[in-house]
Amino acid sequence: MMLPESFYTRKDVVKIARELLGKVLVTEFGGVLTSGVIVETEAYAGVTDKASHAYGGRRTKRTEVMYMHGGVAYVYLCYGIHHLFNVVTNVLDTPHAILIRAVEPLEGIETMLARRGKDKLTPSLTAGPGAMSMALGIDTSHTGASLQAHIRIEEGIKVGNKDIVAATRVGVAYAMDDALRPYRFYIRGNKYVSKGKGL
Repeated sequence: MMLPESFYTRKDVVKIARELLGKVLVTEFGGVLTSGVIVETEAYAGVTDKASHAYGGRRTKRTEVMYMHGGVAYVYLCYGIHHLFNVVTNVLDTPHAILIRAVEPLEGIETMLARRGKDKLTPSLTAGPGAMSMALGIDTSHTGASLQAHIRIEEGIKVGNKDIVAATRVGVAYAMDDALRPYRFYIRGNKYVSKGKGL
């Protein structure tokens, strides 16, 4: 069952990031379906979070989608190479977002392998946000898209609190004290969790 819009429009981005673990991220483009269980997420708390693209109320052509109503995709290009997929949360004009960092492949694995130029399934297929987006066929053309259509998130497995690790985020040292916020969550022991190191 697809997550309703009300799942995304709640105020607590950190809680939503935790609750996304175990859910299933699905893409369906041109009749080709791929999916994976979400095993790693990172929360970004908008205007008060120095690690957020919207810190201080920053609004640009790229980040404007973060200010949309929760339940849409925010996809941006990192280092001019990697397309990173984020879930926009909260209500209109509150720019919260959650980076989906890794999934454990479920459906369409052959398609994922082809997209990534790989010949066998290993964790590197979808461990890390750039690899994951490529495997699932997500790119910047999908930014602003509703998460109720070609990209959607469905109910999946229940992940207990004892199996959730809270850690610092990856690659945000520039955010100073905010870099130390324990806003990254992953499923303990899952081999598809990225190798990125927090602070």
